[in-house]
Amino acid sequence: MADNVIRAAEVSRTTKETDIKLAFAVDGTGTTKIETDVPFMNHMLDLFTKHGLFDLTVDARGDVDIDDHHTVEDIGICLGQTIREALGDKRGIKRYASVFVPMDEALAQVVIDLSNRPHFEYRAQYPSQQVGSFSTELVHEFLWKLALEARMTLHVIVHYGCNTHHMIEAVFKALGRALDEATSIDPRVQGVPSTKGVL
Repeated sequence: MADNVIRAAEVSRTTKETDIKLAFAVDGTGTTKIETDVPFMNHMLDLFTKHGLFDLTVDARGDVDIDDHHTVEDIGICLGQTIREALGDKRGIKRYASVFVPMDEALAQVVIDLSNRPHFEYRAQYPSQQVGSFSTELVHEFLWKLALEARMTLHVIVHYGCNTHHMIEAVFKALGRALDEATSIDPRVQGVPSTKGVL
C-alpha cells in the first residue's frame, strides 16, 4: 500500500424502509458522529469505532415504528460495503485476527479473515431477549450482513456472561479490535497475503 493511500469510503442507501448515509475510515482516531433511531445501536457502533480506532459517521433513519430490524440490518449492509471499498485490493494487510475482550463477567471472542469469502458463525446465548427496547436477535442480523457485504469470514463467540448488555458490548469491542488488527499493514507482507495472489 502506498503511503498516501487513504483507506476510507462512504455510501448512501435509500429504500422504502430506511435512509442511511455512512462514512468509514480504517486509519482513524476513534472519532464518531452517529445518529440513528436505535439508541442501543448508537452505543454499540461508538464502542466498535473507538476500540478499533476507526472514524465513523452514520446518519440513519428507518421505520422504527414497526421495529428496529430494517435500520440495524441496513447499517450492517452499509458498514460492510464501506469496509470492503476502503480496503481495496488488501495489499499489505495482516488479513487475520483473533481477539478476546472481557466486559466484567462476560467474555467474547471475534475471529476475522478478510478473505473475500463471506461466511458467518455465531455462538451466543443471551439471558435476555431484550436490552431495553433492543432485540438481541438483531445482533446476529447486523453481524451477518456486515460479514456478507465486507466479504469477510467472521466468527463470533460469546463464551460466557450473565448480563446481556455486557455480553453484546464485549462482542462489539472485540469486533473493533479484531478488525483493526486484521486491516493493519504489516511491512513484511509483500503484495496480497494469499498464495492465490488475490483476495
